[in-house]
Formats: sequence, structure tokens, C-alpha cells
Amino acid sequence: MSEPLDRAPALDEDLLYAKITRRIIPFLFLCYVAAYLDRVNVGFAKLTMAADLHFSETVYGLGAGVFFLGYFFFEIPSNLLMHRIGARATLARIMLAWGVVSAATLLVSTPGQFYAMRFLLGVAEAGFFPGVVLYLTYWYPAARRGRAQALFVTAVAIAGVLGNPLSGWIMLTTQGLYGLQGWQWLLLLEGIPSVFLGCFALYWLEDRVAEARWLSAAERAHVAANIARDNEHKTEISLSAGLRDARVWLLALIYFCLAAGLYGINFWLPTLVRGFGVSDLRSIGLVSALPWAAALGCMVLVSRSSDLRRERRYHIAVPALVGAAGLALSVPLAGQPVLAVAALAVGTAGVMSALPLCWSLATTFLGGAAAAVGIAVINSFGNLSGFVSPYLVGFIRDATGSTDAGVYLLAGFMTAGALLVLLRVPANLVAR
Repeated sequence: MSEPLDRAPALDEDLLYAKITRRIIPFLFLCYVAAYLDRVNVGFAKLTMAADLHFSETVYGLGAGVFFLGYFFFEIPSNLLMHRIGARATLARIMLAWGVVSAATLLVSTPGQFYAMRFLLGVAEAGFFPGVVLYLTYWYPAARRGRAQALFVTAVAIAGVLGNPLSGWIMLTTQGLYGLQGWQWLLLLEGIPSVFLGCFALYWLEDRVAEARWLSAAERAHVAANIARDNEHKTEISLSAGLRDARVWLLALIYFCLAAGLYGINFWLPTLVRGFGVSDLRSIGLVSALPWAAALGCMVLVSRSSDLRRERRYHIAVPALVGAAGLALSVPLAGQPVLAVAALAVGTAGVMSALPLCWSLATTFLGGAAAAVGIAVINSFGNLSGFVSPYLVGFIRDATGSTDAGVYLLAGFMTAGALLVLLRVPANLVAR
């Protein structure tokens, strides 16, 4: 396997992987921005939709979270399908479906219809994120993957930075246009880009390195040799064995705890900001963007440090603990809006810095079909927290009239995830 590489002219690996990154990461990034807007824009739509449709906080929380039940049940089949038929067809199919379903959600008028459309959106999107994580293992060796994954996941922060002000603007400027409410226009207009990106994926993506004509033959051979060498250390196991792997379930539990904090922030941030005394939709959008802006720089810096030091545990646990502290502090600071938003920024930056590196742990020991299964298990089980945490926050808000206990609960989840990383993840489970 190493002979072609030995005979090939010397290549500058940094330049080669920079070339790969420029080709595939921006497009995948745009897809995830679109996906994330479609997934969480209901958090902004809720500011007027709940009153228009007479939804309680619990109904909204359950509807926001039921997305992840559809996601859970169809995640593993979707990722196994991608491993067999390739990224182009799988990612294109996913994006087209979720764009249509997200836009069609504007038609809901009852809680049952809201639940059904959110469930179908989860079914449509199932497999996208773990599919991309798997796809990156086809191009990047483990030691370079943390930064690539973090660059991709920065789409979540960008979706927050751009999506919140955009959502506020859309809802204000389109209210009543052609008989539709602002929240209906929001769901329609933010669903359309996914459809176009799904069509473009068929043209832009390659299923394998060998098909990448934008790389020279020597570059393709070099990348293939690196990936083959990387896979020598990984487990190649069956579906049933992958489901029984204790390491997979440990990482799924860690991801569940950390993602609980993320989705609590995603679905309730506009409501929390309004609770600080910000009432105008445009202002809520702008203020809600600030925590995501803080997260953007932090997650890139933490992932870069983790790759350079080839250390994962503390680069996951410390940001998670800092983020938990930020969320918890936002409650007593609620009467001081500037400090409360700063605390939410710390919380958002912490959880967003920790989450991408969880995937670097998973792809260190899983390869091939085992990676397809393991990544899907981790993501689908972990994302059940997206069902649990919004529902619990809504239930607590209805029961107590406040989100305070709900925010403390989210901080508790993040703390538990950090402790699991420190106490249960082996020190040698790091990128080679």
C-alpha cells in the first residue's frame, strides 16, 4: 500500500488537505446551515405561531422535540444506505426531502399536525449529519479530522449568527403578505434553499477519492494511502456487533448529555432573550445572534488546539464545564440583560466547542461499516436529547411559569457529559 506513495514526488500535505478542504467543506457547510435553519427556525417562529395557533409551552416543546423521534428511527438505515450507494445520492435525497417538508410546515393549524410535520422533518433529515461525519473519514486521516469536523459544525453557529436576525426580519416584513403570517413565510423561505442545494449535490460531490478529478493522480494516491494506513487501527465489525460495542454507547451517552444543552439553547434562546426584556422581533433576532457569534471563534480555536496536541478528553470536558457554568449563571443574571446574554454566550461557546470533538473520538476506533453503524447510533441516540430537553423546558415553564429550573437542568446535563468524558473515556482514545 505504501509503494505508490514512495515512488510519487514529494507532496506538501498541508497544501493538499487545504485543497480538499476548499472543495468539500464550504458546500457541506452551506448544506448544514440550511439544514439547521430548517430544524430550529421553529424556535423563532414560536414567538408568534404559538399565540396564533393557541399552542401551550408544552405543546411547542413537544413539537420542537418530536423531530428527533423521526430522526432516531431512521438514522441508522439512512447511514447504512449511504455506505452502500454513496454520498451524492444520499445527501441529495435528504436535502430535497427536508426542504419540502420544512416549507410545508406552514400549513399546520393543530397540535397533531404540528407534531406530524416535525416528525416527518426528522425522518427527512435523518442521516445527514452522521453521513457527513462518515464522508469526512473518506478524505481526512484521524489526526486532521478534528479541525475539518469543527469547520463543518461551525455551520450551527453561523446559522445562529445569520439565522436569528434573518428570521426576525422575515417575520416582520412579510407579516400578512398574501394572507400568510410572518412565521409561515419564515418556514417557506428558509426551506427553499435546501431544495436547490440538494440538486447541486449531485453535481458537486464525489462518492470516493478515486473519482476526484480535481486532484491529480499522485494526490489521489497520497490521500488513499493515508486513509488506508489510518484504517489499519480501526475496528471493522458487523451491524449487530456495532450495536453491542460499549464504546459506541458510552459516546452516545456523552453526546446525549452535551446535545441536551445545545438543543435547549437552540429552541429556547429567543424566548429567553425576550424574558430579559427584549420585545421587538428584530432586536430579539440580533441579540440571539450574539451567543452564536461567540461560539464561532471558540470552537475553531479549541479544535485546532486539540488537533495540534492530539488530545481530546480535556478539550471536550473543559469547554463543556465552562459552558454549563455560563448557562447556570444566566439565571441569576436575568435582571441584568447584558450580563445574562454574556453568560448565555459562554454557555453556547462551551457546548459548541465540545460537541465536534466527540466525533473525533468515535472515528478514531471505527471504520467502514462499523463507522456507518457506530456514528449513526451515537448521533441518533444522542439526538434524542433534542426531544427530551425542549419538552422538559416547556413542561417546566408551564408548571412553574419560569424557564429557570429548565436552564439549570440543561447545565446539569452538560456537566454530566463532561464528567463521563473525564472518568470513562480512556486516555489513549485520541487521534493517531
